[in-house]
Amino acid sequence: MARDLAPDVERLLQFRDPNIRKKAALCSIRIVKKVPDLAENFINPAASLLKEKHHGVLLTGIQLCTDLCRVSAEALEYFRKKCTEGLVKVLKDVVNSPYAPEYDISGIADPFLHIRLLRLLRVLGQGDADASDCMNDILAQVATKTESNKNAGNAILYECVETIMSIEDNSGLRVLAINILGRFLSNRDNNIRYVALNMLMKAITVDTQAVQRHRPTILERVKDSDASIRKRALELVYLLVNESNVKPLTKELIEYLEAGNYVKDEVWHALIVVITNASNLHGYTVRSLYRAVQTSGEQVTESDAVDVIEVAIKHHTTDLTTRAMRIKDIIVQDKGNLVLELQQRSIEFNSVIEKHQNIRSALVERMPVLDEATYSGRRAGSLSAAVSTSQGAALNLSNGVAKAAAPPLVDLLDLSSDDTPAPSSSGNDFLQDLLGVDLSPASSQAGQAQKSGTDVLLDLLSIGSPSAQDSSFTPNALSKSSQDDKTSMGALERLSSPSASSIQASSPAGGSPMMDLLDGFASSPPLPEANGLAYPSVVAFESNSLRVMFNFSKQPGNPRTTLIEATFMNKSSVVYTDFIFQAAVPKFLQLHLDPASSNSLPESGNGSITQKLRLTNSQHGKKALVMRIRINYKVNSKDTLEEGQISNFPRDL
Repeated sequence: MARDLAPDVERLLQFRDPNIRKKAALCSIRIVKKVPDLAENFINPAASLLKEKHHGVLLTGIQLCTDLCRVSAEALEYFRKKCTEGLVKVLKDVVNSPYAPEYDISGIADPFLHIRLLRLLRVLGQGDADASDCMNDILAQVATKTESNKNAGNAILYECVETIMSIEDNSGLRVLAINILGRFLSNRDNNIRYVALNMLMKAITVDTQAVQRHRPTILERVKDSDASIRKRALELVYLLVNESNVKPLTKELIEYLEAGNYVKDEVWHALIVVITNASNLHGYTVRSLYRAVQTSGEQVTESDAVDVIEVAIKHHTTDLTTRAMRIKDIIVQDKGNLVLELQQRSIEFNSVIEKHQNIRSALVERMPVLDEATYSGRRAGSLSAAVSTSQGAALNLSNGVAKAAAPPLVDLLDLSSDDTPAPSSSGNDFLQDLLGVDLSPASSQAGQAQKSGTDVLLDLLSIGSPSAQDSSFTPNALSKSSQDDKTSMGALERLSSPSASSIQASSPAGGSPMMDLLDGFASSPPLPEANGLAYPSVVAFESNSLRVMFNFSKQPGNPRTTLIEATFMNKSSVVYTDFIFQAAVPKFLQLHLDPASSNSLPESGNGSITQKLRLTNSQHGKKALVMRIRINYKVNSKDTLEEGQISNFPRDL
């Protein structure tokens, strides 16, 4: 429709009635936006509208020219060469025009026409030195003659400043524009002060020295009553900081610094990161906090501080169970606290103590040292960039000081990271986990790790609360030979060490896509047919209700990769449905699972489910294969879970 109407609209742009010409220009703007290819048809008619005396037609003609310049490079070049001088003359006439009541607003002749002309001149002058030189005089005249005590005048001045900052370089005009913004900062209107700060943030990249002259006024805005203005002023002050003014600016900012409700979480978090990574600030920080406590209304003396340390030392020697009960009582008593933060933390920790035994030790691990680079990257939504930066030889900070690279900050619950500390596996007492105290003999650590439910691989598989299990099942049935027991314990110790972060995969049966519990949904490539060396089959797992057999093979020339065919047999008289097999391995192993042949396991060994696995051992010949498994299925619509560790792989795999 726009293409069909374009010729008629173009003809109406030359109509005698000014109202028709104005409406035709408005319609042309719509057509050009809808069909940019038609822009060239309106270039000459639009240029003729710039000579109009009627302000309504002139306004729409200027807007049409502006839109044509934005959609057509040909139109932009044409108006630069043919119309720049004419537009400058029109603006000069408007600025010097006598009083006209039909166009007057607050003593200014048609401020809307002023603004439209300035915006078109900005488009024409941007990137073109000749056009910029042509409009310098009129821009200086507008900037000096326009009154700033009325809102209409401020609007014209703002557009004039933006035009000056956008066209090609003229240092004198830019200083004049920045001075206008400096006057805006003292205006009583909050909106004017805010837009002035925004424009100064853009101007500082063009002329830093001119902006620096207004530093005292900008610092005054840091203590403005409007929170948005304070925030923007602080951002501008941050951009103004350099080697020559860092000390006076810091002193001024410290005087305006307020704590409490004015500080957001990310602010004090960033401050803690800075202090943690600056050892020379540790002593000053402690002394400052101590003085703050002294002046807070409750006097604290040196003897009080020593008494606290003495009490802590005495409590360290008390009975662990007694301390555990005291800690639990302290946590529970805040469940109804009026401070929501305390109430939330109390409920969370109480839930950890009572319900989540398997992840408790990981939750109360010692917090790692905060890393500045990684925190900044996460705050910007770019964790990968921060990690790559922290792995370099040195980190260049914004103040020019080179800082040695630190290991990236690791989430306490980020189990996919190799740097995650492994949870303690030595006991079940909450305080023992909290304080990192291990009271058990070293010789029994491996056995306790298997029973405590805090083994790192078991944690990875223990997502949510498992359903109640049939009491007849024995989920950790392993090989009974003494040699295999030793191998199992050694494997458990390796899996519980910090370096043994696991890679976990799960595959729903029935041909559905394989799901890696840590990496999301992904489709594993099909395993090649085993046509290499053969190895004896083993009973990988057996309970009162289930038997799992592993058949092994290798491809010639690839000793690191082991192909496994797992066969699952039902020993009970009930069909198992929704059968899912999951497995996890240490970091030095890579595991791929194919979909299972079925998700239903027939009763009494009348059929089986098969599933192919591929294990790649990066430490082949040095470390033996080991795997922790988890099997889920339903018995008469009741969820059942079986778990165990497989360590009786043939030695030469």
